[in-house]
Amino acid sequence: MRSLPLLCLLLATSAWGQQEPPQSNVPPEYRPPIARENDEPKALSPSAAAVEPDATVITIKGVCAQMAPSTASAADPSCQTRITRAQFERLTDAILTHMKPSMQKEVANSYPDLLAMAREAEARGVEKTPRFEDRLAFARMQILSQELIREFDEEAAKIPEKDIFNYYRDHADLFQQATLERIFIPRQERKNPFVKEKATPDELSARRKQTENAMNLEAQQIRVRAAAGEDFLKLQKDAYAAAGLTDVPPNPSLGQLRSINLPASHAAAFDLKPGEVSQILSDSSGHYIYKCDAKKIETLDEAKAQIRKALQSQRREEAIQAVQRPVTAEFNQAYFGTTEKPSMPPGSSRSK
Repeated sequence: MRSLPLLCLLLATSAWGQQEPPQSNVPPEYRPPIARENDEPKALSPSAAAVEPDATVITIKGVCAQMAPSTASAADPSCQTRITRAQFERLTDAILTHMKPSMQKEVANSYPDLLAMAREAEARGVEKTPRFEDRLAFARMQILSQELIREFDEEAAKIPEKDIFNYYRDHADLFQQATLERIFIPRQERKNPFVKEKATPDELSARRKQTENAMNLEAQQIRVRAAAGEDFLKLQKDAYAAAGLTDVPPNPSLGQLRSINLPASHAAAFDLKPGEVSQILSDSSGHYIYKCDAKKIETLDEAKAQIRKALQSQRREEAIQAVQRPVTAEFNQAYFGTTEKPSMPPGSSRSK
C-alpha cells in the first residue's frame, strides 16, 4: 500500500471543514522564543499549469474504468482507468478546498490503492452489510455538514464595501503597526551544581529560587542598559550568556507587527512611543523587554484584505451558531458516566 492510512485520515479530518490557522506576518526567524511555524507547501511541478484540463494525469493499470462487480477482484492487465486533470482537481477540491500541492500528491499516490480496494469490496458485497450502511450514513452527515459550511463561507464572503469601511473606523486600534525589538531573558539559569541523584528536593527548590533571583536581577540590569541606548542584539547575547545558554540567541528584531501578533500580556509594547523602551514584562517563560522603533497606521486599502477575512470568519461563525445553538442533547449518565462528558466531533453542540 502506498499511502492508504494517510489518505483515510485526510478524508476523515477534511469532512469537518477545518480551517487553516491564521498566519502571522512575522518572519519565522524573528519569532523566537514563541513557537515558530514552518509549513510552507511544496509546489507541484512548474509545468503543471500548462497541462490541459482534459489531459490524463493518472493512469491506473489493472482496473477498468467500468468493471462488473463479479469480476472486480480479478485484476486485468489490459484494463486501464484514466483520470484527467479536471477530474482530479474536482476530486481534491471536493475533499478540501484549496488543498495544498503536497496533499494533492498524497491523494494521487493513494488513489490507485483505494480504487483497487473499493473494487474488491464491491466484489465481496461489502456495501450490502449493515456495518457499511451505518458508516455510510454517518459519513453522509459529515459531508452534508461540510457542504453546508462551504455554503456559509460563500455567503459570508459577500461583504459590502460599507461594512469594510465601518469595521476599519470602529476598530482603528487593530490597524496600528509598530516596528519592535525584543529581548528575551530566561526565567532561570541553565546551571545546576547539584547532581540530581544526590540533591534533595529542598536543595533543588532552593537552587531554582536562587537562579530565578539571579535572572530577575539580570533582567533589571539589561533593562537599564536598554533604556540607555545599548544595542538590543548585544543585550540579547548577554542575556543568554548570563543564563548559561549555548543556543543561538533569537534575533531581537521583530519587524513590523500589529497588536494581535503579540501575546495579550505583552500588549503594553504597543503603548510605547518611537524610541521608548518598555518595563520588564514577565510570564512563565521568562522576561521580555521591548523597544519601539517606529509606528504607523495602515490605510483602509492596506487593511481591506484583513478586514474582509475577519468579517467573513465572524459571519461564518454566526451562521453555524444559528443552526447549532437551538440544538441540545442529554446523555445517559449510567452509560457515559458522570466524570466526563462524551467527546463529540468539532462543530457539535451539547447541553450543559
